[in-house]
Formats: sequence, C-alpha cells, structure tokens
Amino acid sequence: MTPTPTATLVARDWAEIQERMLVPLYEAVYDRLEVGPGDRLLGLDCGAGLALLLAAGRGAVATGVEADPARRALARERLLEVLASPPGPPPPPRPYDALFAFSPAPEALAAALPAVRRGGAVVLADWGPAERCTVPSVLGGGPAPRDLDALVERAGLRPDGSGRVFCPFGYADVDSAVRGLLSTGLYPAAGTGSTGAAGAAPFEPVDSVLAEKELAEALHPFERPDGAVWLPNIFRYVIARTD
Repeated sequence: MTPTPTATLVARDWAEIQERMLVPLYEAVYDRLEVGPGDRLLGLDCGAGLALLLAAGRGAVATGVEADPARRALARERLLEVLASPPGPPPPPRPYDALFAFSPAPEALAAALPAVRRGGAVVLADWGPAERCTVPSVLGGGPAPRDLDALVERAGLRPDGSGRVFCPFGYADVDSAVRGLLSTGLYPAAGTGSTGAAGAAPFEPVDSVLAEKELAEALHPFERPDGAVWLPNIFRYVIARTD
C-alpha cells in the first residue's frame, strides 16, 4: 500500500517531532535488560524506528513490526528489516531475545510471542497514573492505559519486574506541539485508525483544522514565557519472561 500524502506528513511529524519524547523510556528499558551486542530485539508498532535504532546503537540486531505504511517507509530509511506483521514461519535464524511493545493489543502480542526464545524478555509499556500524565488530559482524556499486568497474565508470561520513567513532552512552540500530538493518533478528531501512543491515523483536512485549533487552545496553560510547551508524563513498563 502506498501512503497518502497526508499520511506521509503525519508520519514525518511523528518521526521528526514526537518520537523522541519516548527516548527516556526506551533507554531505561534497554538499560534494565542490558541490551548489547548480539542481542536480537523485536519491536511491535515500532513507528518510524527510533527505538530500534537506539537498540542497534548498542550492538543489538533490531527488527520492527509496523502496520502503517508511511511510518514503515520511514523506519526502513533507518533500518533494513521492518515488517508489516509479526514474523511467522519460516522462523528467523534464531528466536528473539526480547520483545518490546507499547500498549499492544492482546492479539498482536499473542501473534508475536512465538518468535521470542524461551526465557526471553517481553517488555510492555503504557501511560502511568492519570494524575502523573499531562498529555491525556490535554487530548481530552485519550484511551485508558492497558492493564499491563493483566496482559502479562493473559499471555501466560512470568512477571519479572516493572518500572516507571519520567518522559516529559517538550516542544519549541505551540505549533510544534500541535503537530507532534496530532501525529500520535490519540486525538479524537485526528482520525479513526490506530489509537495507541505509537499509532497515527490519517485524517481529513477539515478534521485537521478543527483538531489544530482545539489543541492549540488546550495547550495555552502549558506554555512557558519563551513560548515553549512543557507536558510532564510518567510511563510504566513491566517485564515478563516466556516459559
């Protein structure tokens, strides 16, 4: 599928503005797992591939799964192996050592787990407590965070720890903040596709105009004297192991 011009613009806003906001989360998880040379990492809903690029920078072999064609195309500019769906038969050269997913659907997680080695790490992440996250309130609530512990139990995984990471969303100005937040796909007026924090759905121009206006107004309380926008958030992750 060839991405539409609108979808491509949204994907570029994600790659150039928004994706970096989650770097503290990625780095904390990789530090916790001691990701390094020779490790094989599988990322679900990998967006434009920044999380994979950070893992590759540590010497890992990183593979991503991304359904959105526009984001997948951008990820492929950074990495060679970005898939449209979880890998199936034939198996990879050897199973993955770790799987990383932000707010995954249970079905997508179940489809990817067979590719992870026995005893491998499965890391699931999502928004933290509502009172510690600014962005969902700015976006009108947004989707409720998934119950990560319930996901682990449902998938038949063995819990192996958890953590919280401070991930402030900082933007140079309101325009950048609006573009970045719309690229998440979390804002109701922005479309009807993916609703995960790493997902972005193409939206009609009229919806875009309305969303931009509403978001700009919602962001005014978070503007600093220099015009920058600062939205503090806490994200939570859990680590589980395959049996």
